[in-house]
Amino acid sequence: MTPALDRIRVGSAPDSWGVWFPDDPRQVPWERFLDEVAEAGYSWIELGPYGYLPTDPARLTDEVDKRNLKVSAGTVFTALHRGPAVWESTWEHVGRVAALTQAMGAHHLVVIPSFWRDDETAEIIEPSELTAEQWGHLGRGMERLGREVKETYGLDIVVHPHADTHIDTEEHVGRFLDATDSGLVNLCLDTGHYAYCGGDSVKLIETYGERIGYLHLKQVDPEILADVVANGVPFGPAVQRGVMCEPPAGVPALEPVLAAAQGLGVDLFAIVEQDMYPCPPDRPLPIAVRTRAFLRSCGA
Repeated sequence: MTPALDRIRVGSAPDSWGVWFPDDPRQVPWERFLDEVAEAGYSWIELGPYGYLPTDPARLTDEVDKRNLKVSAGTVFTALHRGPAVWESTWEHVGRVAALTQAMGAHHLVVIPSFWRDDETAEIIEPSELTAEQWGHLGRGMERLGREVKETYGLDIVVHPHADTHIDTEEHVGRFLDATDSGLVNLCLDTGHYAYCGGDSVKLIETYGERIGYLHLKQVDPEILADVVANGVPFGPAVQRGVMCEPPAGVPALEPVLAAAQGLGVDLFAIVEQDMYPCPPDRPLPIAVRTRAFLRSCGA
């Protein structure tokens, strides 16, 4: 008998419907996303790119309530490694998303470091490695963000290691965690991105368990990934090749990840994401239904 993962709350996100941007004609309308995520059997969602879902709290509350959905988190992108000069513009962006996240009753803000490649053209815009000074800016900036988001909006930030960003590999994730205060900054472990960058999710949970504040459930196709790594393919084109795949076809195996997370003894969100931008509008729902059934078979 599969053990119950009673500390894991499963949800999904606009990303699993091919949504990467607030407004893009290749993405499904937000109403369709909400209808289909509920139809697939999920009760928790993330906000996705700010401006994709309605940003008026009253309207968004009405839309999610009538579909029996609840919001687990908002998402922001930051470039805090650039130092204090970017704080004001960062806080302006964070404040908008955090206010909506708070109004929706959520308690987490997922923070994704900025890409060193352009997310649309894949052009390299910054070095992929930070200097020691930039690492210092990044750590101090994230701690300040964690403190001020908590004080102002009552939210916990969870930093999301991500392909083509400066927090990606096992080495970089460890360096970031070792340099930041667990009382201010914790991690959103995305199993797919961590595998994409060569990391072991179970090992990370076992090593830094007290820093795991949130999960994104995702898998990569190991054959496509091997080609992506060998040829230095940027993340966007890699997604178009299908590097992020439907569970349980890829890696890492999600059962041991979920078991390790359950073993932490804390309540955790586990939000399904399958990057597939852009994708045909009829593709996401059947995948979402099958993925939800698979996660139920794991005890989630």
